[in-house]
Amino acid sequence: MPLQSAPAGPLVPSVWRDSTRSTRERVDALLVEMTLEEKVAQLGSRWVGNDMQAPADGQQASDSDTNFNVAPMEDVFAASGAVSLAEASTHGLGHLTRVFGSVPLTAAEGAAELVRQQHEVLAGTRLRIPALVHEECLTGFTTLGATVYPAAIAWGATFDPDLIEAMAAAIGRDMAAVGVHQGLSPVLDVVRDYRWGRVEETIGEDPYLVGMLGTAYVRGLQSAGVIATLKHFAGYSASRGARNHGPVSMGRRELRDVMLPPFEMAVRAGGAASVMNSYSEIDGVPVAADPWLLTTVLRDEWEFDGTVVSDYWSIPFLTIMHKVAADFEDAGVLALQAGLDVELPDTLGFGAHLVDRVRRGELPEELIDRAARRLLSQKVDLGLLDPDWTPESSVSAADIDLDSATNRALARRMAERSVILLDPGTTLPLLGSERPVPRRIAVVGPCADDPRTFMGCYAFPNHVLPRYPARGLGIAAPSVLDALRSEFPEAVLTYARGCDVRGDDRSGFVGAVEATAAADLAIVVVGDRAGLFGLGTSGEGCDAPDLRLPGVQAELIAQLVASGTPVVVVVVSGRPYALGEVKAGAAALVQAFMPGEEGGAAIAGVLSGRVQPGGKLPVQIPCDPGGQPGTYLQPPLGVENVGISNLDPTPLFPFGFGRSYTSFEVDALRLDAEEIPTDGELTLTVRVRNTGRRAGDEVVQLYLHDEVARVTRPVRQLAGFARVTLDAGAAADVCFHLHADRTAFVGRDENLVVEPGKVEVFIGTSVSDTPCAGVFRLTGPLRTVGHTRRLVTPVDINPVS
Repeated sequence: MPLQSAPAGPLVPSVWRDSTRSTRERVDALLVEMTLEEKVAQLGSRWVGNDMQAPADGQQASDSDTNFNVAPMEDVFAASGAVSLAEASTHGLGHLTRVFGSVPLTAAEGAAELVRQQHEVLAGTRLRIPALVHEECLTGFTTLGATVYPAAIAWGATFDPDLIEAMAAAIGRDMAAVGVHQGLSPVLDVVRDYRWGRVEETIGEDPYLVGMLGTAYVRGLQSAGVIATLKHFAGYSASRGARNHGPVSMGRRELRDVMLPPFEMAVRAGGAASVMNSYSEIDGVPVAADPWLLTTVLRDEWEFDGTVVSDYWSIPFLTIMHKVAADFEDAGVLALQAGLDVELPDTLGFGAHLVDRVRRGELPEELIDRAARRLLSQKVDLGLLDPDWTPESSVSAADIDLDSATNRALARRMAERSVILLDPGTTLPLLGSERPVPRRIAVVGPCADDPRTFMGCYAFPNHVLPRYPARGLGIAAPSVLDALRSEFPEAVLTYARGCDVRGDDRSGFVGAVEATAAADLAIVVVGDRAGLFGLGTSGEGCDAPDLRLPGVQAELIAQLVASGTPVVVVVVSGRPYALGEVKAGAAALVQAFMPGEEGGAAIAGVLSGRVQPGGKLPVQIPCDPGGQPGTYLQPPLGVENVGISNLDPTPLFPFGFGRSYTSFEVDALRLDAEEIPTDGELTLTVRVRNTGRRAGDEVVQLYLHDEVARVTRPVRQLAGFARVTLDAGAAADVCFHLHADRTAFVGRDENLVVEPGKVEVFIGTSVSDTPCAGVFRLTGPLRTVGHTRRLVTPVDINPVS
């Protein structure tokens, strides 16, 4: 599909086309020149080819067939598809939605289609302002043939901001090369209930970890010239009962302490240029119509100057789901007043009725100008309004390899760093130990020979390609079975699926048990298969009633263990599952959170010992499926088991936990001050030493606890971390530079304060393994802090000779 040529004819010279002028000057001039209709048109979008058709039986859904099988959504779909691109862009258009991410197109085909759509946008408009193009990019560029990196929950397991930044930069470069301007990532929701289907899309359950890695992603993506979009602002992951789109029962104090810090960090420290609203309603107020969140907090307090884009259809949802607007037009007014700037994925609430309302005096034109200014500023900064811009010039490499060797090497490194060794038992590693290498290995389980289990619900092979089964995965992605065959070429491997990821079919148990009984060792790979809206066991709209392994997988493991053959259990999942009974019978236990296309080799390498595991849990592993911990970040009543309830919230494996094939000691805590003022700083230093026989990584973690506070405080809360690589016998001093601001919390009056008093310090290798403990005192007056406070704890790593 060749790239089309731009129409002939010079553009009329204008200040807003002058690239030597400042962004503000250009946008000011453009707004003066634009009609009201043209300004309103910039607030909308169009999703070409989104036919809203349900998938065939047995196939998974994608966002383009969202499977909202409820009558009110039919009106949304009908309205979305009723307008052609030419009609939608009569006066211009703000965004083009997912040109690459909706149907299988090669990079060249997608680039040609993008150019075609841009020409259609320009063709009938007076000012010839192009549209901004956005795509999904949570596990990589969501398009055919692009690298599938580990899911966000696996990013959290790396505890490695530099690696996340490098990954995001690679994603951004690929997107920019084919003309994409904005990526809908990262997800900065903090996990509050593991049953929620979108846990796989989050970075973890601690706001500091989420903030650090999310900010690194923003820096990486935007370094390539692609706008990062923070989502879902805010509170989405705290829905009642972990039900997708469920209401959120959370006060502003908890929201500010737990949910907002990652977004604030990404805005202030990362310079994020866009934010996407949450579908949630918080205490009865839908976020899409909440001026406190979208304007007071985001704009007035944090000084955010980018765009707020709506999550898909969240404006019409104000009418059909939240019932706070009479119709789509009223919903658009509520959203605009609250601070939303651009409606995605199609224009339903931000349409021509806004023009009529302004002219009738029912809506201030200043609100239109406010939103249009924000989007037009981004178009100026992206070069879309420069005199030499053409649709063709936006594509620099239409023939780019979106799954290059460089990308795959980065995906491999990400996967290897994210795999978590929970318990090596007496079995792992399989190579390089004094034990004999197994000659006969049974490889069992529904996730053993299915590389889709490595990928999240927003990875293209799971998101779109199930509608096109002839296209396969679109990339090379060896399964665990494939990788084990390469890892152990001398061994005899026997494969048995045993059961499906979900369902109650046990007919494969007999063959799996026979294969296991005849082997020296069994490796059973269980977990999730991502999908959307109930068509998977993990992913958007795939919420779980409890934390049992899906289907009959736990029964399969129990029968394999009963065979008498040692069974190594590998869990490949998007959420943590309760593994108490599994651990009791397993010879070893490994957790991999959707490690991407290179996950098979990474898992096989950890099992053999070729790869030194160093991943850490960004969420806890529960013991029992019904007595799940509500994440580690709890006040005393949420974590202590003192006989007040028959449910024990103690996890099987705690936050921050992860083993390796070497050993580390963390000791020699030193504080350079016993007291600091409430606006002061101190340095806390510990020594970490590799006491084992091979090189490895340890994540040194700093936790704080306020002994007595005006409101209940978490028993422990992560305040800093550092991933340290050490050779055998080597040591390093890890220095945390802790400012008093890092102890701040929201008090009863909703002000963020630093309170004088004792602060306990804990440093170690997980929230429950902190051999170094100390205390310092904050002195002086209670101090109210604001958006200029320190958000990060800098860390120095100094090798010790």
